[in-house]
Amino acid sequence: MEGLVEAPDGLTPARQAHETRPVLTYVLIALAPIAVTAKLVEKRTPRFYEAGLLLAIVAPLVATVYAMWRLWEEWIGWRELTLFVVLYLLTGIGTTVGYHRLVAHESFRTRPSVKAVLLALGAMNVQGQVINWAAYHRRHHAHSDREGDPHSPREGLLHAHVGWLFRASPAERERYCKRLLADPVIVLIDRTAVVWTLAGLLIPYIVAGSTGLLWGGLVRIAFTNHVTFAVNSICHMYGSRPFATKDASRNNLLIGLLGFGEGWHNNHHAFPRAAFHGIGWRQPDVSGLIIRGLERVGLAWDVRRAPATAVDAR
Repeated sequence: MEGLVEAPDGLTPARQAHETRPVLTYVLIALAPIAVTAKLVEKRTPRFYEAGLLLAIVAPLVATVYAMWRLWEEWIGWRELTLFVVLYLLTGIGTTVGYHRLVAHESFRTRPSVKAVLLALGAMNVQGQVINWAAYHRRHHAHSDREGDPHSPREGLLHAHVGWLFRASPAERERYCKRLLADPVIVLIDRTAVVWTLAGLLIPYIVAGSTGLLWGGLVRIAFTNHVTFAVNSICHMYGSRPFATKDASRNNLLIGLLGFGEGWHNNHHAFPRAAFHGIGWRQPDVSGLIIRGLERVGLAWDVRRAPATAVDAR
């Protein structure tokens, strides 16, 4: 065709770009299992752990930048968009309802099957072993914004967001989570966390190939992880404080929306055991709605609520 510039190998520049894009995706795919494995070995091999942890944080961000670059030439397909949204919702709920409210705070009780599903989804969110997660979180509440808090922004916003992961001492499982260690479902998901994490990458790949893995896997992980990180950082620096807690926790609307209700962090620190973080219709709490739905159909019980008198007294 006249006017079409041929590349040295016979491919047009546009065709060359199309052929090289999957190669970049496969590089990111190859790095993902390494990052996941390193994240789960905790402190047993510190240098490998830290290198893998850095990779686990950076690789999804690089993948996100790469995905944004691809959008200039090719719009995201409906399969990829659906994978991103559905897995963002499911794995995010696994973290908020499963890891946080069910396990870390024991805000409600449920059947073993429901517990297993929620925790498996949370592990697919690259949150690591659930008992370690709960131990760090309980330590945070015990020393919130004081000495001993693993991720207080008083040591810097970046430290609270991701830096603490490189400096934290091993999770004190026996001290903070002795009852959890006796729960067979929690222990099972804790020990197989790497399997579920890899499943969170494999499923979108099976559904839509490398582009499915890019959007439903790596880009989704970047968004969900940094929303989770933002609860530790942003929600201890920016927002409102309706309750006079002994820490710097704050309610933040943006994180409340993106984090399925986790952004109502001052409410949470005022009533840590409460299953519902949002108070009233102006504080949407998707995680709380899911717990309330489980309660109505008999799949959740012993649901803890904030004392009405204490809420009214604010």
